[in-house]
Amino acid sequence: MTPALASALMPLLRGMDPEAAHGLALRGLALGLAGTDRTPDDPILAVTAFGREFRNPLGLAAGFDKNAVAILPLMRLGFGHVEAGSVTPRGQPGNPRPRLFRLAEDRAVINRMGMNNDGLEAFRSRLLALKRPLPAVLGANLGLNKDGSEPTRDYAAMVQALAGAADYVVVNVSSPNTPGLRDLQGEARLIAILDSIQAIGPAMPVLVKIAPDLAEDALPALVEACVARGVAGLIVANTTIARPDSLRSPQKVQAGGLSGPPLFAPSTAMLRAVFRLAAGRLTLIGCGGVGSAEDAYAKIRAGATLVQFYAALAYDGPALVPRMKQGLAALLRRDGFGSAAAAVGVDA
Repeated sequence: MTPALASALMPLLRGMDPEAAHGLALRGLALGLAGTDRTPDDPILAVTAFGREFRNPLGLAAGFDKNAVAILPLMRLGFGHVEAGSVTPRGQPGNPRPRLFRLAEDRAVINRMGMNNDGLEAFRSRLLALKRPLPAVLGANLGLNKDGSEPTRDYAAMVQALAGAADYVVVNVSSPNTPGLRDLQGEARLIAILDSIQAIGPAMPVLVKIAPDLAEDALPALVEACVARGVAGLIVANTTIARPDSLRSPQKVQAGGLSGPPLFAPSTAMLRAVFRLAAGRLTLIGCGGVGSAEDAYAKIRAGATLVQFYAALAYDGPALVPRMKQGLAALLRRDGFGSAAAAVGVDA
């Protein structure tokens, strides 16, 4: 099967309960049923970020493959990087169902999954079992258990445990579905976490994922704390608890994090602000509302070296990835850029 054929079958999944459809999609991916993008990546798309070579800037955001059960099939869809997780130190069931909702009229998603996952030990074993070299860069997104967590201890222990298993790790302090997690974005608490990670001498780049709902006046201190403690980059941004007036779906009343096109404008505005504050000292990954080559290009021009998406894949299927790569390469050439890196931040 090809990605295009797999995408043509997507309407069948959209008739199912969203979480059941997601589980079925993951199983199909793990079996190789989504096919492989065999089109060579355009050289204009290649980028270097935090010491890693990416064949293109497009990546799969965390949350799609929490348990790292379909990493290689996902990479074969054409992504330049795939971020697995969020994983927590111990496995946990997450929040009660239903907890995943399609807002079809808005091409958006609301989730309150609650970081359901199999836990660090199973996650690490699956990453180590992957046959190297991998066709794309591998990231691991780290979260906290709902109960009994100690952030300074747990994040550092997970970073240490995943040395050699992933190419980079992400400290997720911005999911709205774990009580108290977003409070860790405060300067003092974030510094304590980053100090504990820095003390172990991490063997790979460490990034921090932030919320789009942060007040703009909180950004300068956050950026400086990350720079001072050797953080490689920021992912801007996670899902939002805001509910824009533009939402049309009746599901907009559901609690949880909103992702998809309604998140594009606020997350891109935050990306521009963070790019100006970081002044080249952090690599930025633009995430939130990306669903087309034009969206990815706008994120890059706003300051992102890399771009991630998830909700659009659930609506459009795996054929979206090669389509976005081809479109992004054309946009870069149209505007006279010799590389994706040359376009980073030109609108910021």
